[in-house]
Amino acid sequence: MSRSFRSLVPCILCLPALPVRAQDLTIASQLANGGTGIVVTGLLSVLALAVVFERLANLRAARLAPQDLADDARGLWQAGRFAELRERVADGRSVLARILGELAGRPGLPQPVLAARAAEMASLELRLQQQKAYALNVVATIAPIVGLLGTVIGMIESFHVIAASGMGDPTQLAGGISKALVNTAAGLSVALPALAAHHIFRHRLVGIGILLERQLNAVLDAAPAATASLRADPAATEAVHAH
Repeated sequence: MSRSFRSLVPCILCLPALPVRAQDLTIASQLANGGTGIVVTGLLSVLALAVVFERLANLRAARLAPQDLADDARGLWQAGRFAELRERVADGRSVLARILGELAGRPGLPQPVLAARAAEMASLELRLQQQKAYALNVVATIAPIVGLLGTVIGMIESFHVIAASGMGDPTQLAGGISKALVNTAAGLSVALPALAAHHIFRHRLVGIGILLERQLNAVLDAAPAATASLRADPAATEAVHAH
């Protein structure tokens, strides 16, 4: 047996022990040894999940700008049936309903004034919807920094081990190095989905804003017919001014 082959025998004999040691290195055990940084990252992940579920449930065109409501409002507005329109949107459950309720209360105003008022309210409502997803941007910004802080702490612990006992036993460095890498991975694992979700919801909000603008324009385009009906019916005109 050659000398080179004899030197490989101990290494070959060690191979069966490797899977056993790898099985001990589970994700849960490494996260448990991640320190305070992992706890903070976990709390950030819970916050991100809560915001994602809330936005998935509420940031929908059918909830903020329902098309059936827009179609009904256009017909009622064009017919000059503003009292019925106010009843139709009285619940105020959607952004479109709240804006139409404001417009239906002032049907005698000129169309440019109504359009400006509708645009102002729509802008405010959409900013409020965007603000509800702002927490995702916060998580995407803070989570990597928390992970970086945990990484620095882990490396400091590793250098303390080196200063105390030298490089004789590399296994003594495993705790600090593991904490450093786990914190980095955890921070990025939370930040990347949060950032992606933030951009997805932002894109969806832009689409809803475009749809809302088209719906309001369709309703306001029926204003000349509604104004004509008011002029032809003095009683309706008096009712509008009295309101």
